[in-house]
Amino acid sequence: MSIYRKIINWLDDVAHVWRQELKHVFRDEGVLMFCILVPLGYPLLYSWIYNNETVHEVPVVVVDQSNSQESRKFIRMCDASPDVKIACYAVDLDDAKSLVSRQVVKGIYFIPEDFATKLNRLEQGTISVYCDMALMLTYKAVYQTALAVTTEMGVEIKKHLLGNYTARDDLISTSPLHVEEVSIFNPSGGYGSSVLPAVLFLIIQQTLALGVGMAAGTARERSRYSDIVPVDRCYSSVGRILSGKSLCYLMIYAVMCTYLAIVVPRMFNFIHIATWQSLLALLIPYLLSCVLFAQTVSCLVHYRENVILLMVFMSVPLLFMSGVSWPQSSIPSFWQVVSWIFPSTFGIRAFVRLNSMGATLVDVKHELICLWLLVGFYFAMACIVYGIEMSRARQHIKERLEALRKKRAVRLQFKTKKKGSEA
Repeated sequence: MSIYRKIINWLDDVAHVWRQELKHVFRDEGVLMFCILVPLGYPLLYSWIYNNETVHEVPVVVVDQSNSQESRKFIRMCDASPDVKIACYAVDLDDAKSLVSRQVVKGIYFIPEDFATKLNRLEQGTISVYCDMALMLTYKAVYQTALAVTTEMGVEIKKHLLGNYTARDDLISTSPLHVEEVSIFNPSGGYGSSVLPAVLFLIIQQTLALGVGMAAGTARERSRYSDIVPVDRCYSSVGRILSGKSLCYLMIYAVMCTYLAIVVPRMFNFIHIATWQSLLALLIPYLLSCVLFAQTVSCLVHYRENVILLMVFMSVPLLFMSGVSWPQSSIPSFWQVVSWIFPSTFGIRAFVRLNSMGATLVDVKHELICLWLLVGFYFAMACIVYGIEMSRARQHIKERLEALRKKRAVRLQFKTKKKGSEA
């Protein structure tokens, strides 16, 4: 057979597997939901939730035992800030704690009785801040507002004591060094701009593994080995099967990746400064590694519910191990090595640096190399597990053929005895 004819046969077999896999995707409601509906809907849900970026008007209760001019000034300045709202007053600390436990407020400002007395004696006054640590964003708003207000009040007291004649003298005396704070990579200091890029890339990997795993699990539950490994057309070629199946999911997720990496950040005005050439250079190895990773995982689960439990359980740890929501330097070495197994680790790091920090492809060269290495690793692993599946499929077909031969032999024997008795 000529090389040209071999290439044509190879392409024909790949196209056949691609068509069969595409039919299974659109016929199975679960696979259709995880491969198309979830990637389309989840990013919108997360982006709408975190679109405000920061929290404002966090309710706080005040316990003012001083009831002085200074304490009332502190309360007014806190209430005038954009992040805190003085929701109510409490008689004592126990009453305020009950409001926090019932989630009426998120924090407590406790002003002791000797607050104004200590300030008038030029002693250090004390204001206690109690915060609900269940949500870090509210804790940050309550604590930093109290810190900013007390600092401002301290500056005003210092100006009064110095007795300067001009505002310039007051400025130099209270702030001899001008400090300008600039938030790089996240100017708004928002939660959405810092976490959403990682979530978007993680959705690609997790939904791919869920969809491919559910399709394979369904085939096993129904004992349709030909759905996992279509042995009728390409009985002896793992590469043709893997290429056809991978091509199906690559075509679907090429659209999904474009939607998640380009459309969603622009819809909600998140930071998006990467060029399309950089994103393309990142998405090609990331999508290939995710598809092959999903193909490998699909051969290791035997029921469609198992892959759901596995992937949902791994989602939060993978987000932490990526180094976005928790510093990469603070992750133990063992878990850093474990994170290298998953394409999302290097994909998230590269995407955040390209799209939020203005990095170039040279700056993320290490992540790109690791992604290409994962492509090769998971291609080899997928070939191994699909080879095992092919051997199981052959064995299953042999068993079915043997059972059919036995049934046919029994029928022929029965017909022969029946004809002999009639004769």
